[in-house]
Amino acid sequence: MLHSWAVLCLAVSSFAVPATISAEPQATPARITSHILRQRVESTAIAAIGYSKRRHILEIEFVNGAIYRYLDVPPTVHRELVSAESKARFYDSNIRRHYRSILIRARQKQSNHQSASAAATARQVNTNAHERTRIKKRAAQRTMRINANDLL
Repeated sequence: MLHSWAVLCLAVSSFAVPATISAEPQATPARITSHILRQRVESTAIAAIGYSKRRHILEIEFVNGAIYRYLDVPPTVHRELVSAESKARFYDSNIRRHYRSILIRARQKQSNHQSASAAATARQVNTNAHERTRIKKRAAQRTMRINANDLL
């Protein structure tokens, strides 16, 4: 009797389900190495998408550097994501919080050099916009002067 009780306890414990499974992203204590190839995509929020047909695992790398692995994702969802006009919108409405996920890599913080570079680029874009506006105003003023001289 004692022997069958011990066998039953061992059998039940081997089928235990972890309590941390949820649709919310979970940080993983151990580092996971991904072998799923990711294809670069054109998106404002998503940098690359990878999919394992055999395991039904979807991996998404975001532009901020974070990588998430989504489990039990059907191939049709992967195909629809890749072909979606707005991949970020499709992700928000069809993948995020719909499938169990694991955080593979946390988002990467910008270094001071990257922050300074981004700020300089923003200033340059802003300066270019002001310069174009100034040139357009000058051209309009010249046109008005020429038209006024024609009237005299």
